Amino acid sequence: MPELSHRKSVWLALLVTVLWSTSWVLIKIGLKGIPPLTFAGLRYMLAFLCLLPFFLRSSGAQVLRRMDRRTWLNMVVLGVFFYTLAQGAQYVSLAYLPAVTVNLVLGFNPVLVTLLGMLLLAEVPNWLQWLGVAAAMAGVVVYFYPVENPAGQVFGLAAGLVCLLASAYSAILGRSINRRGDLTPLHVTAISMGIGAPLMLLAGLLTEKWVPISPVAWLIIIYLAVVNTALAFTIWNLTLRTLPAMESSMINNAMTVQVPVIAVIFLGEYLGFKEIAGLALIALGVLVVQTGRVPFLKR
Repeated sequence: MPELSHRKSVWLALLVTVLWSTSWVLIKIGLKGIPPLTFAGLRYMLAFLCLLPFFLRSSGAQVLRRMDRRTWLNMVVLGVFFYTLAQGAQYVSLAYLPAVTVNLVLGFNPVLVTLLGMLLLAEVPNWLQWLGVAAAMAGVVVYFYPVENPAGQVFGLAAGLVCLLASAYSAILGRSINRRGDLTPLHVTAISMGIGAPLMLLAGLLTEKWVPISPVAWLIIIYLAVVNTALAFTIWNLTLRTLPAMESSMINNAMTVQVPVIAVIFLGEYLGFKEIAGLALIALGVLVVQTGRVPFLKR
C-alpha cells in the first residue's frame, strides 16, 4: 500500500482529532446512563464488528495465517494497551473527573511519546520541534492552572494516569507496527481492536451492573463506533505509516485545544483570557513541530 505524503497525513490526522474531540461531549452525555467500561466495551466491540466484513474481504484470514509470533505478540500488546487499558481508563476517568481535568492529564502525552520515540524508535526531534513541544506543554499549564481536584476523585485521576501511560506506549508501538508496512491500516486496526475490545467489554460486564440503555444512548454508541472508531482509527493507522510518533502525538494533542472549544459551542462553557492564551500556545507548539520538518530547519 503506497504511503501518503506528509502533508496529506497531517491533514488526515487533524481530521481524526476533530472527530475524537467530539467524542468527549458524547461520552459525557452517555456516561449519565451507562457504566464506563460497559459503554467503552460496547463502542469498540461494535466498531470491530463494523470492520470485520471489510477485514475478511481484504484477505484478512490469510493475513492472520501469515503473521509470525513477533507480529502476533505486538498486535496483542497493542490491542490490550491501546483499547482495553487506554480507552477503558479514559472512560473511567471521565466518569469521575471533569473533562477539562482529564484533558489536562492527557495533554502531557507528547512529552512521554517523544522520549519513548527517541529510546525505542530512534526518532530524534530537532531543536525547533523540541521548542514546539515545550510551547505546547506551557500552553497546557497556562490553560489549566491552578488545577483543582475535589476530594473523592483520586480514583479518576489514577485512571487518567493509566490512560496517559498506556496511550503513550501505544503510540510508539503503533508507529513501529505501521511504519514496517507489512500490514495495511485496516488489518492493524481490526486485529488489535478485535483483541482489545472483547476484553474491555468483558471487564465491564463482570465488574459493572447492567442497566437498560435508552435509544438516545444507543445512537451515541453506534455513531461513536462507526464514525469516531472504525473509520477514525483506520485513518489514524494510515497516517502512522508516514508520521513519526512524536509528530502524530503532537497532532493528537491538538485535542487539548479542540475539546474546550467544542465545550464552549455545545455545552455553553466559558473561555477567559488565560484559557485563550493557553490554547494559542498549544496551537503554536503543534504548528512549530510540523514546520520543524522543513529540511533547512533540521540539524
